[in-house]
Amino acid sequence: MVYTYYMDVRCLDNETLFQEKLKLLSPYRQQKVALLKHEKDKNRSLGAGILLDHALSVYGLRERSTEYEIGKWGKPVLKYHPEIHFSLSHSGNYAICSIGDKPVGNDIEYVKQGRLKVADRFFAREEQDWLYAVDKEQEQTQRMFRIWTMKESFLKVTGRGMSLPLSDFTIHVDEESERIRVRHKVDAKYYYMKEYEEIEDYCVAVCCQENQDIAYDMIPVEGY
Repeated sequence: MVYTYYMDVRCLDNETLFQEKLKLLSPYRQQKVALLKHEKDKNRSLGAGILLDHALSVYGLRERSTEYEIGKWGKPVLKYHPEIHFSLSHSGNYAICSIGDKPVGNDIEYVKQGRLKVADRFFAREEQDWLYAVDKEQEQTQRMFRIWTMKESFLKVTGRGMSLPLSDFTIHVDEESERIRVRHKVDAKYYYMKEYEEIEDYCVAVCCQENQDIAYDMIPVEGY
C-alpha cells in the first residue's frame, strides 16, 4: 500500500518551531535546507523532511538516523531499507510525502494561470488535444497542471527524472471511466496513477509501479 502525507508549511514561518524541527532531522536533510537561500524554499524543504520522518515512524524508523544513497539517475533512496520507497514534493504552501513497498513517484503543483505555453512546448499531441478540448482558459490551465503533475510523478517513479523528455511518454485521461493510463517505452511495467483533490488550488498526483494499492485519501499532518 502507498500512503501520501501532506502539510501546510506556513507553520514553519515561526523561527523557533523551524529550528526545533530542523534539529530532529538528519545531517543530509539539514544540509539540503541550509543550501537554500529563500525562507519559503527552506520551509518547503524542511516540511518534506518532517513528512518523511512521520512516514518512516510508521515503519519504526526515524529520518534522523537514516542514511541515503543516490541512485543512477540522482534519486535518493534509503541505504539500509531498500524495501521502503518514498517520494517528496512541494509547491506553494504545501509539501507532500508518498511512501510504500514498491517504487513510487509524486508531484504537487500550485495552479497558476497563464502557463499554457508549457503544454505547447512539452506535452505530447494527445495530451494537448485533451487539454484544449475545453473552452475556458481556467479549465485548460487546470488540465495542464493535472497532466504536468502526472508526468512529473511518472518521471520520479521510474527514477529517470528529467533525463527522460516529457514528450517521450503520454498521459491518457479517460473522463468517462476515470481511468488514467501512461503510454511509454521506458520498460515493460504497468504504472498506476492517482490524483488527489484535498488541497484547494493545487494538483497532486501519485504514480506507482506494478499492481500497487494507493490509499484513497491523503493524510494531513498537523502540529507534528
